[in-house]
Amino acid sequence: MIFEIIQLIVLAGVIISAIVALKSKDLLVSIILLCVMSLLLATGFYIMQAPDVAIAEAAIGAGVATAVYVMAVDKTRRWENEEGG
Repeated sequence: MIFEIIQLIVLAGVIISAIVALKSKDLLVSIILLCVMSLLLATGFYIMQAPDVAIAEAAIGAGVATAVYVMAVDKTRRWENEEGG
């Protein structure tokens, strides 16, 4: 019974973080929320007794993908910061 409740809480967190990431206007906030979503997914996989999938999701989804997204945003210019435009 308790595992079902925890799974529902994790699923609600995944859905909420995904929706807020989509609605966010700031790219870095969206990246952080996608990282949170990935960590919650990894938690859900661990709860469902799939630790190998959970480790892969945490390493790739939360680690590598977040780093790549942050580097990509860092290399771009933001239109709010341009002068005269």
